[in-house]
Amino acid sequence: MIGDEKRTTVQIWRGLDEVPEDFGPTAVTVGNFDGVHRGHQQVLARLSGWASQAGAKTVAVTFDPHPAKVHRPDTAPDLIMGIDDRIAALAGYGLDAVLVLHYTLEFAQQSAEEFVRGVFVDGLRASAVVVGHDVRFGRGNAGDLTTMQELGARYGFEVVVVEEFRERDQSPLTEDDAAQRRCSSTWVREALDRGDVRTAAEVLGRPHAMHGEVVHGAARGRALGFPTANLAHDSIGHVPADGIYAGWLVDERGVRWPAAISVGSNPTFVGVSRQVEAHVIGRPDEAPEDFDLYGQNVVIEFVERLRGMVAYRGPEALIEQMKVDVDQAHRILAGAMPGA
Repeated sequence: MIGDEKRTTVQIWRGLDEVPEDFGPTAVTVGNFDGVHRGHQQVLARLSGWASQAGAKTVAVTFDPHPAKVHRPDTAPDLIMGIDDRIAALAGYGLDAVLVLHYTLEFAQQSAEEFVRGVFVDGLRASAVVVGHDVRFGRGNAGDLTTMQELGARYGFEVVVVEEFRERDQSPLTEDDAAQRRCSSTWVREALDRGDVRTAAEVLGRPHAMHGEVVHGAARGRALGFPTANLAHDSIGHVPADGIYAGWLVDERGVRWPAAISVGSNPTFVGVSRQVEAHVIGRPDEAPEDFDLYGQNVVIEFVERLRGMVAYRGPEALIEQMKVDVDQAHRILAGAMPGA
């Protein structure tokens, strides 16, 4: 799972009815937290700092499904991570609890005051709410920072405002290479959609990851001398642009294997559907019984894009290019390997 597990006693509530009556007072933050990127991490750090000084317990409130999936299901963006990974990432930043609220059209009809009173005041007994300048909440997103501050004064909680966290934007669409951009989930998705996993990692504060079950494929990689672990099509995580990547495969034991990762339909072969597959570099062929990944739920982390997808004239040309890809991936990852 994603996240630095600093505390093993994080409580996970999937509804206000699961909040213990004696839990509190609390310091609370709220958001979609898709990706739990460096901007989110700054909010979580401020939350923990305030709570430590005040003797309060920390709670992150998030929503499932993502509101965009409810309000505009046909155009909602693919999520960077699934709800379980989001909870794990939030929990990894030293929180006392994560509250997941089921988001529906009916839920969205609450006024800003109804939401604050029901969740922060009555539900969590908040003594502080930590938010960014751009906070929006309530029916039609009518509530903003001024609204939150007014409600805080009315109901007796402090509103702590976090400055925006910005990173240098290296997008090819940016005229000024030194431009500073607010960290956001949108920025991460844009980077992934053009295959720029390095920028995505800078905004996230860690490599972007997918996880899912390893399933049987067409075994073309094995026939070519490069066996791959194929992720099931229902795997979790935003799929980067088609191409070849250097990265890591983490098996169910937590062992991290360097890998050359392919995303796409492999245009050298006709009729191949789009898939994510990883060739483990240095696979222990001498003990295959100890390295059976089929059926395992693995994590694949993307470190750097090597190239785009290319149609080769035949298997021989493809094999030669795959050798180059594996060697390049190995060099990129070598410094992070055990014993390096």
